[in-house]
Amino acid sequence: MDTKFGNGDTQKFALARNREQEIRDILMAVYEALTEKGYNPISQIVGYILSEDPTYITNYNNARALIVKVDRNELLQQIVKSYLLG
Repeated sequence: MDTKFGNGDTQKFALARNREQEIRDILMAVYEALTEKGYNPISQIVGYILSEDPTYITNYNNARALIVKVDRNELLQQIVKSYLLG
């Protein structure tokens, strides 16, 4: 989204960056909830991504409700982008 200012400059709003941070925060909260409950968080998250079955994610700390807020494709894109670009 661009907004024109009186001086002719265009200011870009970082909506995509905000969404990326939101996804990261959700993924970290899910990871922490799974860890606290004694699960292998990587295995559980991969199971969820492959199957889209939310029962792979614990209800503890509202983790399941959080993870379903993120489209699986969007989640995969964020993970791959983070892995490849650091």
